[in-house]
Amino acid sequence: MNEHEIQKARDLALVNELLSTNDEHACVEFKHNQDQKEIIGKLISALSNAARIEQQDFAYVIWGIEDITKNIVGTSFNPEIKTVGNQVFIMWLTQMLQPRLTFSFRKINHPKGNLVLLEIPAAISTPVEFDKTAYVRIGSATPRLSEYPEHFQKLINNLRPYNWERAIAKAFVSANDVLKLIDYTSYFKLTNQNLPDNKKGILERLEADKLIKKDVGGHWNITNLGAILFAENFDDFDTSLSRKGIRFVSYDGDNKAGTIKQRIDGKRGYARAFEGVVSYINDLLPVNEHIGSTQREAVLLFPEIAIRETIANALIHQDMTISGTGPLVELFNNRLEITNPGKSLVQTDRMIDLPPRSRNEALASLMRRMKFCEEQGTGLDKVIISVELHQLPPPKFQELNDSMRVILFAPRSFAEMTVNERVRACYQHAIIKYLEGSKMKNNTLCERFGIEKKNAAQTSKVINRALEMGVIKVSDPEHPRGGYEPIWA
Repeated sequence: MNEHEIQKARDLALVNELLSTNDEHACVEFKHNQDQKEIIGKLISALSNAARIEQQDFAYVIWGIEDITKNIVGTSFNPEIKTVGNQVFIMWLTQMLQPRLTFSFRKINHPKGNLVLLEIPAAISTPVEFDKTAYVRIGSATPRLSEYPEHFQKLINNLRPYNWERAIAKAFVSANDVLKLIDYTSYFKLTNQNLPDNKKGILERLEADKLIKKDVGGHWNITNLGAILFAENFDDFDTSLSRKGIRFVSYDGDNKAGTIKQRIDGKRGYARAFEGVVSYINDLLPVNEHIGSTQREAVLLFPEIAIRETIANALIHQDMTISGTGPLVELFNNRLEITNPGKSLVQTDRMIDLPPRSRNEALASLMRRMKFCEEQGTGLDKVIISVELHQLPPPKFQELNDSMRVILFAPRSFAEMTVNERVRACYQHAIIKYLEGSKMKNNTLCERFGIEKKNAAQTSKVINRALEMGVIKVSDPEHPRGGYEPIWA
């Protein structure tokens, strides 16, 4: 079936399900031919607010059904041709509601009569008002919300920022198609669960982790969380989701003017794509000879934990509501850049020490369960520790217009680092020492840069410059040799 046919089938199943329940439903209203514009406007406000109070995603008005008997009698109401003065009715409704709602009128050719369905999304961030007044559903009445303070308070408690993970990526999907669209075997393997021996058990586990949720007519909805992590192919979903795949580009040079050597446009969910991208990058990287404290050892150009954590952070902390873009990993000869849509929720100079604030908590939780990244709040400090261990230039955390970028640099000696890089490395080293409960000192900074103690004057210059720039401070002014700590400590 095409999308239009699927929508028609779902609407029919939805109406039958709403008619089959005997319970009073605060989010459903039945009408015959009622078409008064003010009544419809108040209903939209009241039902949208009621849906959020009841923690439902949508509320509905159905024309062509008697309210008391629930008998289908058909309707003459046609919102598409209705006008208010010289204005189209639906446009007038849109302008009278604040904030704007993406409500939808749809015709249903029910076997027992023609119906009109109005689907109303639940209030998201603030109570929905019609003509500057918010209404609520009390029984079959639609009084002002201000007259019922207990309902107002419950609504405010339930209002929250838009939760992208809970939204629907694909609706009205049969059980068999769920198992075709979702890589459920990877889900059970990566979450260390035994694979149930029947379809019912598989669906129950996917539902428990909010990867799918029940729809009408025995069908299922695949959530954005389920699709972004376990989609077999993003092209089976809406284009806004398919562009969230992990993209990887490798350039032959130090900038984008170089020839593209490899390019991958991710089509699979992150659960499968993540390990693939990390392994692919590791296979491409040349080996660097690191001189440790006692011997030489061959290591990758960038520490694997640094690659894993920075890519995982890009996936977890991206702003999913920004359309047309997703995580981008770019490999140049001298650096690795990881960019994700959305600005950081934590200021860039405090990303190492402050607890992360994720826009996608369910995604982050599942990725940690699957061991793709460290426990909350321990990822970026491990990145810095691994970089220091291999005496690499310090990572750069860069906020762009509408995105966040982390840059890992290939090996360069202390002499080859810029003054700003040396100061940034000094600041990051001070943070790591602070998190360890100790202080940065000249000798620890020498070790971080791989400088022999007899040349400690070089690091003294870096420390003095960091003090001048106001990124570190003496931990105890009365004992200057006691060490240094971040300026905010």
